[in-house]
Amino acid sequence: MDICFISTVVPGMLKGFLNQGVPISLELCFIQSYFYFLVGTAEFLLFAVMSFDRYLAICKPLHYTIIMHRLTYCQLIVGVWLGAFFTTLLPTVLIIKLQFCNNLIDNFFCDLSPLLTNSCTDTSKIELLSTFAASTLYISILVTIISYLKIGLVVKKIDSADRIGKALSTCSSHAIVVTLIYSSCIFLYAKPGKGHGASLNKGVAILNTVVVPLLNPFIYTLRNQSVRRSFSDKLLHIFFKKQ
Repeated sequence: MDICFISTVVPGMLKGFLNQGVPISLELCFIQSYFYFLVGTAEFLLFAVMSFDRYLAICKPLHYTIIMHRLTYCQLIVGVWLGAFFTTLLPTVLIIKLQFCNNLIDNFFCDLSPLLTNSCTDTSKIELLSTFAASTLYISILVTIISYLKIGLVVKKIDSADRIGKALSTCSSHAIVVTLIYSSCIFLYAKPGKGHGASLNKGVAILNTVVVPLLNPFIYTLRNQSVRRSFSDKLLHIFFKKQ
């Protein structure tokens, strides 16, 4: 999902940086915007599913394999993508019907705010609908908070330091990622109108679209002992080879 998310933005962004801006047709702009929000919304829903998965693993370990089996995995993934598809479909259809009087996007990709800014027609209905569509972000945050509160209550009752460390290790990578993603997306899309400063929006969007997906593989894998051992061995090999 991170690969899909980066692929909707980064290639065009790099091309624009190299060429001092790059022309893009209105149709391709709509396509980029739709897939950006499709994958982004799916990622919000997936974060909620991951939070629930960690809640079950820590709070109900004996029931985990009964609840989270292969059929449940498939149902959750299908639900994530269908939820993202229907959430982003109607706002995109309404945006396509807008008339645009400015052909310059003040951003490195076709985000919602610059598209609405370029419109000559009234966009209040789309802004209201987009705010409603952003409820997937709030639902994901709510599920995550509830899951971690329940996890915290269970961890508080654990006497073994090893079990506490194992529980925290299970949640740490996910907690770091969702904190970075949620904080940047709340700023950008909690009120997705025309009012945010363009420069500040672009800086936060870089964090959301480039930095966090780049860090995700390291955040998720470096807590694994085998990965850390292999990484350390590789660094030692390079260091002694130079010596």
